[in-house]
Amino acid sequence: MFLHLDIDCFFVSAHRSIDESLLHIPVTVGGRSNLNIFSSKKEIREISSNSGAFVSNILTNEGMKSFKEYFVDENGKIRGIITTASYEARAFGVKTAMSVNEALSLCPHLKMLAPNYPLYHDLSSKLKDILIKEIPLVEQFSIDEFFGDVTGFINENEVVEFAYFLKKKIKDELNLPISIGIANTKYLSKLITEYAKPNGVKYVSLDDIPNFIKNIPIGEFPGIGKAFQERLKGYGIKTLGDIRKNQKLFYSWKKPGIDLYNRICGIRDNKLSVEREKKSIGIGRTFDVIFDRNELRRRVMILCRYLCFLVKKENVNPLTYAIKIRYEYKIKSKNYINVNRIFNEMDFKSEMIKLFDITDNHKTHGVIQLNITVLNFAKVNEYTYNLFEYESDLKKRNLTNQMQKLRVKYGVDIVKSGFEIR
Repeated sequence: MFLHLDIDCFFVSAHRSIDESLLHIPVTVGGRSNLNIFSSKKEIREISSNSGAFVSNILTNEGMKSFKEYFVDENGKIRGIITTASYEARAFGVKTAMSVNEALSLCPHLKMLAPNYPLYHDLSSKLKDILIKEIPLVEQFSIDEFFGDVTGFINENEVVEFAYFLKKKIKDELNLPISIGIANTKYLSKLITEYAKPNGVKYVSLDDIPNFIKNIPIGEFPGIGKAFQERLKGYGIKTLGDIRKNQKLFYSWKKPGIDLYNRICGIRDNKLSVEREKKSIGIGRTFDVIFDRNELRRRVMILCRYLCFLVKKENVNPLTYAIKIRYEYKIKSKNYINVNRIFNEMDFKSEMIKLFDITDNHKTHGVIQLNITVLNFAKVNEYTYNLFEYESDLKKRNLTNQMQKLRVKYGVDIVKSGFEIR
């Protein structure tokens, strides 16, 4: 038996947990690209490994800023998009990913809040601690979503009561509303949570699943993207009930089709990913157009410093470095290099600056976005590094490790290279 737990309107609920004046009014949290990492102004910034839609892992004090300080730029233009809208705001047509300007035109008395990432990550961590104490197996799916496997721990006839017990505990300890879906398999529980919202519990037994999914549109099931929806509609399949009737078709598509069919029908979808193996680690920022190539190199260096912090925190050794540059007029350029070095910050920055210069093949165009990524992680004792550079790389790695210790204690900005400071 599986539980899927989803905090309702998480960012808004997080603010409401510490400010009751925000209850029962239209409230949204909006976000802007976190460009203050490029600022030379001294500020304490921390890193979190939590992730999810519209979630920054660079934790700054944006939540302390007023609407004007955060959403209005130096030219007086309102910037940003809606990342979370309360149900009261949704009643006016305000939606996630909508521009702040559009949201305010729909609801002029909307309460707009700047994001408070330290608060979100703190509440998410505390919620995980609560769940781990109450549930044998817990998977954190995103910053505000969790799966719990209570098979053999809670009887089926007691699972709804257990869900309400969890809701009360979370409300009492964290002051957060949470919706819980319950099913015999993992992804059905996630689907069912949508029908438990807001702030409710819904359980669908195995016998009732066929009737429950019968008329649900295929787009509501987690993992069915728009392209695949169009493909299915070509076969006359529009609902989850239609999928259930077409086992032979889905099984003819081998593993992807079989897995999807089984998930929807509640067959053999019973494994939680308690630990997720990362395939890549990346960081990027979008900004107003920049033509100055030295400023762009400086920003690449800063992104490298933050990405290096994340790499060392994950304790991995990437062998591939990649960069993507987005210019004006929807022009893009991307490239990568493979290395066989022990990862260290000095060489990483040097290689990424070279890669930027090689990849920047539209030098007369302004740049509006930089993304850097590392991947292809070496497995311990399964890779031979460059023997000619090995001793030097060890020394550089040790220096990187010492800088990491300082940054963990005092913030990511405590040690910078001279080129980053302007």
